[in-house]
Amino acid sequence: MATMVQWIEGARPRTLPIAVSPVLVGTGAAIGSGVVAPGRALLALVVALALIVGVNYANDYSDGIRGTDDERVGPLRLVGSRAAAPSAVRAAAIVALSVAGLAGLTLVSLSRQWWLITVGALCILGAWYYTGGKRPYGYAGLGEVAVFLFFGPVGVLGTVLTQSGPPGALAIVGAVGVGLLACAVLVANNLRDIPTDEVVGKRTLAVLLGDTDTRRLYAALAAGPFLLSVAAGLRSWPMLLALLAVPLAVLPIRDVLGGATGRKLIRVLAQTSLLLLAWSALTAVGLLLGRFV
Repeated sequence: MATMVQWIEGARPRTLPIAVSPVLVGTGAAIGSGVVAPGRALLALVVALALIVGVNYANDYSDGIRGTDDERVGPLRLVGSRAAAPSAVRAAAIVALSVAGLAGLTLVSLSRQWWLITVGALCILGAWYYTGGKRPYGYAGLGEVAVFLFFGPVGVLGTVLTQSGPPGALAIVGAVGVGLLACAVLVANNLRDIPTDEVVGKRTLAVLLGDTDTRRLYAALAAGPFLLSVAAGLRSWPMLLALLAVPLAVLPIRDVLGGATGRKLIRVLAQTSLLLLAWSALTAVGLLLGRFV
């Protein structure tokens, strides 16, 4: 039976910034438009956190029963390591995704954005079928597309819509930037796993691109949001605050382009998550301050 520490590790806390960041940016945009709704922001955060914990447990379960996690360099996998029974991990995934669904329904009922129920249902299905089902799309090189959409435009713009209404152009810029950095987190993870994923037939985007091109993709994804910040700064100078996060991008980009492998990429994963969180927090402040300039 897995310990509480192992369950927490299985939830992959290093990925939590992927959930927090879109809510930060979306809430910053909402406040920047003159609306302060802390209750709805908290509900959006619950949705995002429960969704990513759910997808992490769902991936653990699906990969574990396929045997694709038997040999791993990265964080603990509960099923693959035999620390927890597959049924227990599946139940944990279902509970987390159910919490996301209930919080989402509450948020939709408060905002009256009823069409978002369909979006929420797609998010939950996307979480399960990333590595679940007979034809998981994460095994077909589409994982980055889903992460970009769900934790970029959907997460950020959905947060704005449920708090203040239709998003403006700067919020859309923030959504794209969050999506790119969320993808960078996944690319760092999949870059590390190329050798083992190739063996078990897991065709992630990293496997399809190969080592060299995956490293270039990571660098582009990690640097791209700063170009967006510069462009947005031409319209509203507080958006330039996100450039303060540039130093956090230097080391992981250097390590990836320098050929880091194995456990060194675990460090890159943590650094990329921190970069995502910092860029998002600074962008949220920029969006908020934009109201006054």
